[in-house]
Amino acid sequence: MIESNYLARYWHWLDDGRMQCDLCPRDCRLHEGQRGACFVRMRQGQQMILTTYGRSSGFCIDPIEKKPLNHFYPGSSVLSFGTAGCNLACKFCQNWDISKSRDMDRLMDQASPEAIAIAAVKYGCQSVAFTYNDPVIFAEYAMDTAVACHAHGVQTVAVTAGYMHAQARQEFYAHIDAANVDLKAFTDDFYFKLTGSHLQPVLDTLVYLKHETKVWFEITTLLIPGHNDTSEEITALCQWIMQKLGPDVPLHFSAFHPDFKMPDVPATPIATLVRARDIGLKAGLHYVYTGNVHNVEGDTTYCPACHVPLIDRDWYEIKAYRLDASGHCPDCGSAIAGRFGAKAGNFGSRRVPIAIHGTSQH
Repeated sequence: MIESNYLARYWHWLDDGRMQCDLCPRDCRLHEGQRGACFVRMRQGQQMILTTYGRSSGFCIDPIEKKPLNHFYPGSSVLSFGTAGCNLACKFCQNWDISKSRDMDRLMDQASPEAIAIAAVKYGCQSVAFTYNDPVIFAEYAMDTAVACHAHGVQTVAVTAGYMHAQARQEFYAHIDAANVDLKAFTDDFYFKLTGSHLQPVLDTLVYLKHETKVWFEITTLLIPGHNDTSEEITALCQWIMQKLGPDVPLHFSAFHPDFKMPDVPATPIATLVRARDIGLKAGLHYVYTGNVHNVEGDTTYCPACHVPLIDRDWYEIKAYRLDASGHCPDCGSAIAGRFGAKAGNFGSRRVPIAIHGTSQH
């Protein structure tokens, strides 16, 4: 049995006797027995515990493109898992049954970091992804799993909203090979009203990843009709990426579907995504994609120099792969930003739920 009441890091005492969590900018201040806004970090006596360590909402093998990561070993498979809870309160959450869950009994799958790494090798996965809910809140479990994965030659992926304090961010990303970061909008008003958080810490994470780490990362923006989909806001977002991160960070514009607390908001029209992609390309970004819709042009990777298609995709499936072994365009020789193998993987668009048995630990 894995110890679920794992001692957590990132906290300090306040003068009034409360314990402050230092993991993310929510700065939750806890009395005895209280949980943070994420629900999984809890004060217990003189310690903070992570109640979901070693406990997962399920394991599944996905195509890496589903994270989405289009420039991180295309066509490879990734073992994906999450826990429960979240440090944001997004009214449009697409995984709300997991991220908003306060039912610990949902976490039926138990697996140690070592067992996860061994399973990834067994199933031929090139990487393990911390996803479904934000790995920020189970950072200790994710980091321990990353250590085990690297010992077995498996890479690690974080799918996150990027809402972290600096110290935790530095230690967390020291163990991560690739990330997809949600940039949910480009106004603090949106962040505050629809997610219960703020924009600036997310921008700080993106700048940190670009300039202080070797982590490969891509950005996803879910476009919600009437909330963050104006051409003016999309232009501002793209110009910020261009100025602060450069043209080679891939940007995914993804379609919203009515869910959770926003069931009356219509689904994002494909025309909105196409318009956003066009804005991104005109701003100078080299790799702009559309997601959650069927749009072959918006799925395909083009050479930013000679504009020929290099990776043809249909949904999550690669139809053609023309990069050479060093990740260059075979026509003009331009280097394509990302992490590429000698050839694309052939996992396809499957989604394969699996069970992981075992709690072996070093």
